[in-house]
Amino acid sequence: MRPPTIYDVAAAAGVSPSTVSRAFSRPGRVGAETAARIHRVAAELGYRANAITGARGRTSAVAMVVPDVTNPVYSGLIRGFEAAASSAGYTVVLADTRWSMVQERTVLDRILPAVDGLVVTGSRLSDRGMRAAAGHRALVMLNRIVPGTRTVMVDTAAGVDAALRHLAGLGHRSVTYVGGPTASWADGMRWRSLLDAAPRFGLKVCRIGPYPPTMAGGTAAVGKLLRHPPAAVLVFNDLVAIGMLHGLKEAGIGVPDDMSVIGFGNVVGADFCTPPLTTVGAPMRAMGTAAFEQLQRAMSGEAMDTQAIVSLTAHLVVRGSTGVAKVRGTRPVAGAVRRGS
Repeated sequence: MRPPTIYDVAAAAGVSPSTVSRAFSRPGRVGAETAARIHRVAAELGYRANAITGARGRTSAVAMVVPDVTNPVYSGLIRGFEAAASSAGYTVVLADTRWSMVQERTVLDRILPAVDGLVVTGSRLSDRGMRAAAGHRALVMLNRIVPGTRTVMVDTAAGVDAALRHLAGLGHRSVTYVGGPTASWADGMRWRSLLDAAPRFGLKVCRIGPYPPTMAGGTAAVGKLLRHPPAAVLVFNDLVAIGMLHGLKEAGIGVPDDMSVIGFGNVVGADFCTPPLTTVGAPMRAMGTAAFEQLQRAMSGEAMDTQAIVSLTAHLVVRGSTGVAKVRGTRPVAGAVRRGS
């Protein structure tokens, strides 16, 4: 028979795995009655506290939690994080929450006792929930600021500015934002950045959504979009934008002749679709490396300071999905378009 695990103890004691972990590693953080029950159950089951953590209470494992492991935007992030962690002697555990708050809670309960620290992106949990997790293990957030935790993020405002400057330079005077999931912190930041920046470029803005952050979500958005077709759209992420390109083609709408489309992410494949997608890109591999560096600081107990938030620069990659606006009385700004890959 297999030896009992922390999950067996948790189930028998009627508590979460993270509570079992605290009862052994940080007994002062668990009520006396609960701790006594956990230790009694553990003894009855023959559970050994060091079965996972080892003699020093360290696992030499760190985790990265992502909302969709199939989304290519996370490939560079994972690569950068894994390379940095491996060089430092850590094994990486990768967990997929499938954009589900319930699944995310389950993942965190299971993974917290088994790792020394974790990096979380695309979280659906509240700030309180994330701070609770940070109370058990070193934690770094990606693209979301949670007071009391370290953060690595992309400069959303700079990326939105670049996208709007490009559209204004092409003669566009309005832009529609195709929103992602309601609970997405990144979605809120993009929308707020768009509202703040649009007046500087003489652009009017409106929003449709929310939509799932998938190609299917982009296809679904086309129907709503075509009720009052805009000349330009800024889309929550590249997968939604690529789905829109397919839907617009089926509807007989030319891109960029009839509508310009800009995504977020610069994922692998964004330059393979038809037309190739103009997108706001970020240095995802560098982001993964920076995330591990911040996690190391947290695991070492280094005090939080002004370096607790690391911001990386976004950039616009101009391809074939954006073009000159067909709006009477407007002219593109000379020299405003730079095409790249």
